[in-house]
Amino acid sequence: MTWTAPEVVRAGGSTSAPERTLLTGYLTFQRETLLAKCAGLTGEQLAQRSVPPSSLSLLGLIRHLAKVERIWFRERFSGQELPPMYDPAKGKDADFDDLDPERAEADYARFLEEWRLADEAVADASLDDTFDHRGEPFSLRMIYQHMIGEYARHNGHADLLREQVDGVTGP
Repeated sequence: MTWTAPEVVRAGGSTSAPERTLLTGYLTFQRETLLAKCAGLTGEQLAQRSVPPSSLSLLGLIRHLAKVERIWFRERFSGQELPPMYDPAKGKDADFDDLDPERAEADYARFLEEWRLADEAVADASLDDTFDHRGEPFSLRMIYQHMIGEYARHNGHADLLREQVDGVTGP
């Protein structure tokens, strides 16, 4: 049986909650938006590079954002020492370029797991907690803002990719 990405119901969020609730809620919304763009597609469709000459694909975005979640929340903020998610010998863009449609289900599950682990890594932290990155202090607040922007940018890419794969548009 061919695996297809599951349907996703995006949770609504508050528009007037305290800052932490707003930031975490909006990041969750962006994460779910990416998954909604992938819903109902097979591994082959997710791996399709549908907007030439770009090499972007929906599967590449899933893999990339799993890596970004890991780097910002777990490695940088929480200081966890983790092995690279993708083979460094395959280049810095292996998350985008080293795709295997047969591994789409595993890549999707890995994304969900990195999301869970990222949330777990910062669950007890304050938005004002900082870490040093390249000689500059970065707060958890900044990470949330960065990640929301990262997802928003890539969700725009996902809109175009999905429309070219099967004509589906919308939220």
